[in-house]
Amino acid sequence: MASRETGRPRPGVLSGLSHVALAVWALLIIAPLLWTFLASFKNNTEIFGDPLQLPGALRLDAWGRAWDKAHIGLYMFNTVIVVFFGTAGTMVFGSMAAYVLARYRFFGNRLIYYYFVAGLAFPVFLALGPLFFVVKQVGLLNSHVGLVLVYIAYSLPFTVFFLAAFFRTLPEAIAEAAQIDGASHTRTFFQIMVPMARPGLISITIFNVLGQWNQYLLPLVLLAGDPDKWVLTQGIARISTLAGYEADWPGLFAALSITILPVMIVYIIFQRQIQSGLGTGALK
Repeated sequence: MASRETGRPRPGVLSGLSHVALAVWALLIIAPLLWTFLASFKNNTEIFGDPLQLPGALRLDAWGRAWDKAHIGLYMFNTVIVVFFGTAGTMVFGSMAAYVLARYRFFGNRLIYYYFVAGLAFPVFLALGPLFFVVKQVGLLNSHVGLVLVYIAYSLPFTVFFLAAFFRTLPEAIAEAAQIDGASHTRTFFQIMVPMARPGLISITIFNVLGQWNQYLLPLVLLAGDPDKWVLTQGIARISTLAGYEADWPGLFAALSITILPVMIVYIIFQRQIQSGLGTGALK
C-alpha cells in the first residue's frame, strides 16, 4: 500500500492554483447567469434592492410579457430557422471542402486552404458596408435567405480550418480499401469518412450554432428594415431599450433567460461530444 501511495504524483502548487483559478472563473460565469434567471421572478423593487435577495414569490408574469408583448416567441422562431439552415449549410459545404483539401493533392490546394484560413483574420465589421450592397443588389436584403447565406460564408473559414486538420488524422487505409471495393469518392466521404469524423463534426457544429445564435452585427445590418424578421439578438436589444422607458426590468431579464436557456441546454447535452471531438483532434 505504501509503495502505491509513493508512486502517485502529488499535486503541486501550480495544480492547486489552477483549480482556484478555474473555481473563480466558474463563479464569474455562473453568478451573473443565476442572478439574471432569479431577477426574472422579481419585481423592480427587489431587483434594485439587495442583489443577493431571493424573489419574494414565484412570479411568472414577466415571462409571459416577454413572450407575447416583447415578441420573444417570434424572434426565437426566426433565430431557430436561420441558425438551423445556416449551420446545416455550413457543415455540408465546410465538411466537403475540408475533406477535399485535406485528402486530395491538386494544383492550388494550399492556396485555397490559406484563402479560407485568411478569413479568420478578417474582422466581420470591416465587410459590413460592401456586404450590405452586395446582398441588396442580389435582392436578398431583409430576408432570412440572405442572412443564412452570409452566415454560411461567415462560418466557413473556421469550419474548414478545424475539419481539415481533423480529416488529416483519419487513417488513409480505410479510404483506399473503400475505393478498391468500388466505392465512389462521394460514397466514401458520406458513408465512411463522415461517420469516422463524427466527434469533430459534432464539436464544430456546436461552435457554429453558438456563434450564429449570438450573432448581432450581421442581422442588425441585413435585417434592419422588417422587425417581424428580426432574430433574438435584435429583439433583446430592442427590449433593453424599451425597458428603460417602461421600467419593465423583470421582462428584460425574463427575455434574457429565454434566450440563454436553449444554448445552455444544447451545451449540456453535447458537452461530452464537444470535449471528445476536441480531444480526438488534438491527440491523433
